[in-house]
Amino acid sequence: MSVPDFSTQGSLFSVAAITASLFPADDRYRLFAQRIYPCLVRCRPRLEKAYKAGSGRSAIEPVLLLGVSLLQYLDGVPDRQALEWLRYHAGWNFALNRQLGDAGFHPTTLCRFRDRLEEHGLSGICFQAVLDGLVEAGLVRRNARQRLDSTHVLGQVRRMSRVDGVRQTLRLALEDLDDVLPPDQRPEAWSNWWSLYVESRLDYRAGAESLGRKLSECGVDACQLLEWIASHPQWDARDSVQLLRRVFAEQFVVENGSLRPRGKGELDSGRVQNPLDPDATYAVKIRDGESKAHVGYKAQVAETVVERVLEAAEPTANFVTGVVIQPAHHSDEAGLEAMEPAQASLGMEAPPTLYVDGAYVSAARLVEMEARGQELMGPAQAPPRRKPDQLASDEFDVDVSARRAICPAGRANDQCSRLESQQAVQYRFEWNRSTCAQCTLRTQCLGSNAKSRTLVVGEFHTALQRRRKEQQTEEFRRRMHHRNAIEGTQSELVRAHGLRRARYRGLGRVQLQGWFAGAACNAKRWLRRVAWELSKATTSPAPQALG
Repeated sequence: MSVPDFSTQGSLFSVAAITASLFPADDRYRLFAQRIYPCLVRCRPRLEKAYKAGSGRSAIEPVLLLGVSLLQYLDGVPDRQALEWLRYHAGWNFALNRQLGDAGFHPTTLCRFRDRLEEHGLSGICFQAVLDGLVEAGLVRRNARQRLDSTHVLGQVRRMSRVDGVRQTLRLALEDLDDVLPPDQRPEAWSNWWSLYVESRLDYRAGAESLGRKLSECGVDACQLLEWIASHPQWDARDSVQLLRRVFAEQFVVENGSLRPRGKGELDSGRVQNPLDPDATYAVKIRDGESKAHVGYKAQVAETVVERVLEAAEPTANFVTGVVIQPAHHSDEAGLEAMEPAQASLGMEAPPTLYVDGAYVSAARLVEMEARGQELMGPAQAPPRRKPDQLASDEFDVDVSARRAICPAGRANDQCSRLESQQAVQYRFEWNRSTCAQCTLRTQCLGSNAKSRTLVVGEFHTALQRRRKEQQTEEFRRRMHHRNAIEGTQSELVRAHGLRRARYRGLGRVQLQGWFAGAACNAKRWLRRVAWELSKATTSPAPQALG
C-alpha cells in the first residue's frame, strides 16, 4: 500500500471549524488537537517508510491511525468501539483534525496497522512523539533524574500442565503441516497422531501415573515427527515446527539412545508454559510473606523525578520516560539493563540519579554506575544468615582492595585468597585457630564444628558494604522517598490504561501495548498541566497600574 496525500491545513468544513464553540479553551480534546496532534504529524516521514509507494490502493492515513490508537488508550476503548467513536464522537474528530464527510474504515485496519508498526520497528513511535513534545515544551529534560520499578502483566493464556503443553504443541504442528503436506507425502503414523492430538482430548481425571505415561508417549511421538521433518528439511523452518523442537528440548532428554521426561529440577524457568503464547513465562513474586504467581510478562516503568513542592491543585510534573516489557521470569536487574538502550533509542540520556528498590541493587551494578558518573539510589539487600543469631558478613569491616577484614571482635584476618571462576571473582578471608580460640564472640561467629572463621565475599563487596551502612542514615531514607511515587504511576498505567492484562500475544506485541499505554499516560498528564496553567492564568488577579 502507498500512503495517501496529506495536508495539515484546516478548512471551513472541518469539525474544528464547525464545533469550536462546543469545546472551551481547557477542554482536553481541544488541547489534544493543539499539543498532541502536531507531534503525531511530525512522525509521518517515519511512518511513510512502512509503506511502499505506488503499490496497490492508497492506505488509510497513518497519522489518523496513530491518533486513533492513542485515543483508544486514553479513553480505554477497543477497536470496534473506537471506530464507532470516530464516527459519532465530536471530540475525537476535533482532536484528530477530521473533515466533514471523511470516510471511515473497518476495525481490522487497526490490527493491520499494529502489525505494520511492529514489522518495521516502529512500536514506540507514538511514545517517542509525545516524549519529544514534552521535551520541546520544557516539561522533560533529556538528562533528568528518574525512578524505576516493575509490575506484572497477565498474559492472555493460562499455565498448562506438562502433558497438555506437549500435546497442544503437537496439535499446532500437525494442523500447520496438514495445510501444506500432500496426502501421499505424509509419514505413516500421521493418521494415528491426528487422532491422538487433534481429534482427542486429555482425560483430566487420569491419575499421576497415567499422566506420566502419556507424557512419555507424547515425547516419543514428538521425537518421531521431528526425525521425519529432519529428513524433509523444506518444512523445518515453519514456526510450528521450531516451536515443537523447542518444547521437546525443554521437556525431554535423550540419554544412551533412550528418551525420558526431564525431572522438575532440570526444567528451565523460561520454558514454554502455553504454546499459544510461547513468550509468556511463569513467575512467582513473594511479598510480605504472600506469594503471587502468574503467566505473562513483566513491565519495567521509568519516570522522571522533579524534586520541587507542587502548588495547590497542581498536576504532577513527572512523566514516563520508558516502558520495557520483558518475560515474567526475568530479574529486575535484567530489566534495568534493557531499559538503558530503550531510553537511548528515544534520545534520553543516562539519568544522573536513578531511584530503585533493593531488587535492582547489586555490588557490581553499584560500581558500574559509579564509574559512569551515575548514582544508583536504592537499598542493598541484607546478607544471608545461616542462623538468626550468627554474625553476618556485613558486620565485618572488609576492604577488598587491601585484602584486609576486621571481625566484630576487632581482629584482622590472617590470610586472604583470590578465587576466580567463570561466573565471578571472590575473596576468602581466613582467621586461624589461635585467633578464634579465645574470642568472646566465638559462639556467635562459628558453627558447632568450626575451628576458625572463614568469610567469602564478592569482588565488589566494599561498595556493597558502604551502601548497607549508608542506608541506615536518616538522609538516605529521606532521599528514598522520591522512589515511592512510581507505585502511583504503575497504578495509573494499570487502572486507567490497561497495563495489567496483555491485550495481545507475543513479547513484541505486548511491548507495543506498553508503549501506547505510556504515551497515553504522558499525553493525559501533559493536557492536565496545560489546562491547569490556563485556569491559573484566568483566575490570577490582573496587575495594578502604576500611578
